[in-house]
Amino acid sequence: MAKTIRSSGHEALRGALIAARKKAGLTQAKLADRLKCHQSFVARVESGERRIDVVELVVLARALEADANDLLAATEAATEPDHRI
Repeated sequence: MAKTIRSSGHEALRGALIAARKKAGLTQAKLADRLKCHQSFVARVESGERRIDVVELVVLARALEADANDLLAATEAATEPDHRI
């Protein structure tokens, strides 16, 4: 099984999420407030310690007022064509 944490696709998603948060002018704490979760959740996602599933991606995109398709496109573009699950 291939490792997805720290893969190029995962790193691209992390970068896109961080950029979207900063573009929205939010701190991790303010984003956590919007998500109704702890700031540590946002920190773990942004640091790469935690993966997110597709539903969480949609919820994060909404909280960031970002387009989930744009976040996914950045991930897709960075994922190696031969990456295995």
